Amino acid sequence: MTEFPSSKWADYELIDCGCGEKLERYGNVVMARPEPKAIWDRSLPLEKWDRMMHTRFSPGAGFGKAGKEDCGTWSRNKAFKDQWYISYHGLQKGLDFKLRLGLTSFKHVGVFPEQAANWEYIYANTRPGMKVLNLFAYTGAASLAARAAGADVTHLDSVRQVVNWASGNMESSGLDNIRWVVEDAMKFARREAKRGHLYNGIILDPPAYGHGPDGERWKLDDYLFEMLRTVAQILAPHGSYMVLNLYSNGYSALLGETVVREAFGLRDESAFSLKSGELALRDSFGKALPLSIVVRLALK
Repeated sequence: MTEFPSSKWADYELIDCGCGEKLERYGNVVMARPEPKAIWDRSLPLEKWDRMMHTRFSPGAGFGKAGKEDCGTWSRNKAFKDQWYISYHGLQKGLDFKLRLGLTSFKHVGVFPEQAANWEYIYANTRPGMKVLNLFAYTGAASLAARAAGADVTHLDSVRQVVNWASGNMESSGLDNIRWVVEDAMKFARREAKRGHLYNGIILDPPAYGHGPDGERWKLDDYLFEMLRTVAQILAPHGSYMVLNLYSNGYSALLGETVVREAFGLRDESAFSLKSGELALRDSFGKALPLSIVVRLALK
């Protein structure tokens, strides 16, 4: 299974990718950023990239450890606002929200566009009144998709500034009543399990490395299986779903599917649906750029 955002998404476009970079358009802003998976050649000459782009991210200069791929600085070729908005109008009626974007020192801009396929899945599988928990929730696009479907949404991230960013996205989208939690994801999930709280939908997008608000250490290789075993305790046993997204290099769809199967103790094939694959982008020249692993579990 390989899924791509719809070509009808007017506010996003992967223009070109290659030589370790990708050239993207977010609204009216065109940018170049590092992309280690783009190991082929560019389709456009570098000179055309330079003419088209408003800004380029250069890794390892000024932030974090020199040479670290996800830390660096932006150089501007053309004027544009420090913050701007894009809209997502989904393939399904009612799946509409806005996202504020901005440049960060870690090359991110506030959205991962390949996740659009997950937003569509979440919206399609969420019914009004369902309880949905979004862990490692970032700026909240998945939370907005669940809320747009009528869910009672809990959005958790360990960084308060990111949660505030997500809250602004909710307001800009004309939505309300998402519950905001600034906490370590593992700590929160364990506490919910002890309390016997259940959710009808759980979304996880854990980083390879991270820290909770009180310095709690997270390393994906060490804690993913334990996290999923805890999530298995708080996911309602029937009529529920879980979406797991993994960006860590070296992970595969089969690995993701196996760790979910073992963490949940899935044995009776008639009681669940388990699918895995890749989320990817396709540039205007037809090149497919795989970016993340996704595993989706539906309990019948």
